[in-house]
Amino acid sequence: MPVESLGQVLILLTVSVLLVSAGSRIGLPPLLGYLIVGILLGPFAFAVLPNGSQTRAIADIGVVFLLFTLGLEFSFPRMVAMRREVFGLGSAQTLIVGGAGAVAAHALGISWPSATVIGGALSMCSTAIVLKQLGDQDEINRTHGRLSFAVLLFQDLAFVPLLALAGVLAAGQSAFTAASVWRLVGLGLFALAAVLAIGRWVLRPLLYLIAHSRLREVFTLAALLVVLTSAWITQRLGLSMALGAFLAGMMFAETEYRHQIEAVIRPFRELLLGLFFISVGMLLDLRLLQARFLSIFGLLAIMVAAKTLLSALTTRAFVPNGFKALRTGLVLAGGGEFGVALLTLLARDRDLLPARAAQLLLATVVLGMIVSPLIIRYNRRIARWLLRETAPPRTAVQREDLAAIELARREHVIMCGFGRVGRNLARVLESQGFEYLAMDLDPVNVRAAREAGEPVFWGDSADEELLRNLGVDVATVIIITFADPAVAIGVVRAVRRLRSDVPVLVRTQDDSRLADLSQAGATEIVPETFEASLTLVSQALTLLQLPTAQVARVVDTLRAQRYATLRTQPTAARPEQDIEPAELLRSVVLPPQAWAVGRQLEEVRAHGAEVSFTAIRRQGITGREPAWDTQLREGDVVVIYGLPTALEHAEAVLLTG
Repeated sequence: MPVESLGQVLILLTVSVLLVSAGSRIGLPPLLGYLIVGILLGPFAFAVLPNGSQTRAIADIGVVFLLFTLGLEFSFPRMVAMRREVFGLGSAQTLIVGGAGAVAAHALGISWPSATVIGGALSMCSTAIVLKQLGDQDEINRTHGRLSFAVLLFQDLAFVPLLALAGVLAAGQSAFTAASVWRLVGLGLFALAAVLAIGRWVLRPLLYLIAHSRLREVFTLAALLVVLTSAWITQRLGLSMALGAFLAGMMFAETEYRHQIEAVIRPFRELLLGLFFISVGMLLDLRLLQARFLSIFGLLAIMVAAKTLLSALTTRAFVPNGFKALRTGLVLAGGGEFGVALLTLLARDRDLLPARAAQLLLATVVLGMIVSPLIIRYNRRIARWLLRETAPPRTAVQREDLAAIELARREHVIMCGFGRVGRNLARVLESQGFEYLAMDLDPVNVRAAREAGEPVFWGDSADEELLRNLGVDVATVIIITFADPAVAIGVVRAVRRLRSDVPVLVRTQDDSRLADLSQAGATEIVPETFEASLTLVSQALTLLQLPTAQVARVVDTLRAQRYATLRTQPTAARPEQDIEPAELLRSVVLPPQAWAVGRQLEEVRAHGAEVSFTAIRRQGITGREPAWDTQLREGDVVVIYGLPTALEHAEAVLLTG
């Protein structure tokens, strides 16, 4: 008998931690670990977890959060620039793969209406599995990742009429009416307008007020409200919850709150996505798999091979070579949760789909979801093997990682934090011929820096193992650029536990923890406010015509006294002022239909892109500080720097003009 609820949660957490950790150590995707947990604890194995509607509903919210955060990275201008891929490739792939499945089902004696639903079910892929795995592999912005996402987005739209057709058949009706078709189209347009209107005129002003109230927990609640409200609106109108969440995320990508919203949503997304993958594993009936082993694996092989081939052939018209087309086909080869929903609806009536055929198809689609992470993980190797191509010596990412490993073995600077201050320091070090390695916990900063070819790694700077890997034993200087002194103290202590003689330079915003930083082992501490004061003192004394040597002595004395003179006067308490938005780094990938493709940077700037163009990455090679006459090409990664509002406008210019 199943154990009580708290026991279920404890068993679920224990098995998940053990299996996901063990899988990661041997190189398996975390998704596969969650799927195995679902298989073992589901109703068809040890029956620890109930396969109820509440569990599936909570798990589906994980997909909603995934699509919302993806929408935050996928702005409306980029959507417009990719309209050819979404509606061209997406519709072609869905129609061709779904049509082939429908013809095969009809050839086996199933009526055309039911065969159409079966074909659509087999054409569907799991948005959650594909995008999560591509994101983990940092392949979302690669050609095959971008095209796969376009197909998945169209499939979310195509699921609505397929679900309606399945509902009509299950209710015993014979066909659609023109009125029902127009009703679906009208609901879809109304859902889009409702999400955009509520976001612009209600939620966006609400977030503005909350952000300026400085209440973090209220901002978190408001972010959850944004996600779930948009998903609820589209669900009530008969559309996909995930589609509504994606539209809301895409809308908020145009605002200055995108990074903060993503930060507060990410913990909920990861937790609920894990539950979603566990719920998928619970669908696999091990007894049926054992009894129909050859039939199910035969159908699985046919489905994967057919979807790969047909998707690759369809994609070939959108890419320059067969290798990228085949990688896209492999990414889209697995099954999807929408397919499970359609087949489950058909299976309720044996006249529409015989029970044995329904069981075999359901098992095949679920197993296709389970093997999908592995296929995506090794899509490059599989494509090379199928095309009998010899792989290049190393990818750009592999070359950069190997270069970083070599750099960690010789003298270099370690920078902890790669925000605005860290990037400025990096430019100066680079210009003077000094090598550096950097780390940061902000995934947005790290991704943008990596795409620009910077030797930056994601991780906690206070992690001793990470410091060892980045060569703290041979580093000449450690520079800590975090504004929070508590974080800096933790990093200094971690460095001193590993090495006592390396100079540690710390930047802080003020003097609140100078003594603590010195006690922790910091060699030099640079408070921003006092250094700005010293600069003003130096300029003022120079304008008062004091000799340069005397000005230098005054400044040096103040520094030697640890800014004691500047700290003697107490400052009156004042209310917090609004914090000005910080300048950020962003990478924009140019799809084929982008406005900037074929144009020079000077034209882009003249068109209203008021940002700094810090680098252009092309075919794995990064060019820093590009000239104004540089001509942009399809697939370029353009690295821009500026205020959030300027970045949003510049991205819109690059993509749509």
